[in-house]
Amino acid sequence: MKLVSIETIPGQDYEVLGIVKGTIVQSKNFGKDFMAGMKTLVGGEIKDYTEMLVEARQIATKRMVDEAEQMGADAIVGVRYTSSSVMQSAAEVLAFGTAVKFK
Repeated sequence: MKLVSIETIPGQDYEVLGIVKGTIVQSKNFGKDFMAGMKTLVGGEIKDYTEMLVEARQIATKRMVDEAEQMGADAIVGVRYTSSSVMQSAAEVLAFGTAVKFK
């Protein structure tokens, strides 16, 4: 599955199948959350949250690709990511784009 963030694939003819998405709400456990809170006092990267968001993006991307494959897509164009805080220590990550089938 080809994933591109641009709106078209240069030199490629394709049929638009529709919007596809993948989402996940993920959190860290209390112990790691407590340690992250301590880190905010001294500054610097909170690696546990970085790892959480990287993992969440990977899962959301896979779910988006799975949805596109079910539609018979060859690629997803206009791939975007968004995230939001759902509650303290939990974030939603959404991956979305347009599924296309090559002609």
